[in-house]
Amino acid sequence: MTRIEKPWGCEEILEINEKYMVKRLTMNKGHRCSLQYHNYKMETIYVLSGVLRIYSGSTPETLEAIDYTANEFVTIEPKYIHRMEAVETSVYLEASLPDDGNDVVRISDDYNR
Repeated sequence: MTRIEKPWGCEEILEINEKYMVKRLTMNKGHRCSLQYHNYKMETIYVLSGVLRIYSGSTPETLEAIDYTANEFVTIEPKYIHRMEAVETSVYLEASLPDDGNDVVRISDDYNR
């Protein structure tokens, strides 16, 4: 397992192969990831614990916020703008197409990445 520290918490790569990738992410309370989209990657987010607020929409001006708790999930299509925010420290799984990290387009980021 590969663990990658992030400014908002960490991600652990549980599986990566030519067909799919599975990560376990921990996002600390009060933090959020980039407002972003992916050109090709589709991802399903499955919350294990905490309260994870996910903003999503077709444009930055039309984002909708929904809070997800344990055993709830959402699938995010390519090119769909999204951001995760931890209302409480949250642990969640992300299942997606394999990605080398170059498919993310950041619109804004609290950590200047």
